[in-house]
Amino acid sequence: MGKTFALPERLETEDIKAIRRRLGMTQKEFAELMQVSKATVVHWENSEKPLTGPVILAVKMLREMPNLVDDLSIPKQRMPLRLYYYYKDFLCTLIDVEDRTMRVQIKNYTKYVQYRAFGNNTEPTYEDYQAFLESRCFPRSRDKVKLELAHLGLPFYDPLMIVEKTEGRMAEDDFRLIVERRH
Repeated sequence: MGKTFALPERLETEDIKAIRRRLGMTQKEFAELMQVSKATVVHWENSEKPLTGPVILAVKMLREMPNLVDDLSIPKQRMPLRLYYYYKDFLCTLIDVEDRTMRVQIKNYTKYVQYRAFGNNTEPTYEDYQAFLESRCFPRSRDKVKLELAHLGLPFYDPLMIVEKTEGRMAEDDFRLIVERRH
């Protein structure tokens, strides 16, 4: 016999409305969180029948973990440079950088230290950031580095420019970096 779980078999439409309102979200925002269309949320909230399926687990998690929405939210970009550090398709660390003032702020989206850009370090320095960037590039001392740079169309060795071209991908792992500049 398989496992059984402490979940109801169905959910009343009023439960969906209540959790969405408690979170202070519009139907559109709630749809984005649940990764469904707004029409699906409207259906959930207006259905004549109780709801079944994965939405039950999602609502249970949102009830039991009130900080989940804040933990998952991506803050507004306030610095000129933002890097998204992924493991496969999972965002692990958000890195905001102000080069002029040499400030770095991060937000981790995983509890697994080995997937975080800076491991246990939750307040990296600008030097830590620079070392991290360089760790996602081919070594500066690589034989024929000028050929590698020419292949990428770069005039000189600059870790950020290399990461922008290569997404910081390394042959031996599934991590990548996406760079976003605020204009």
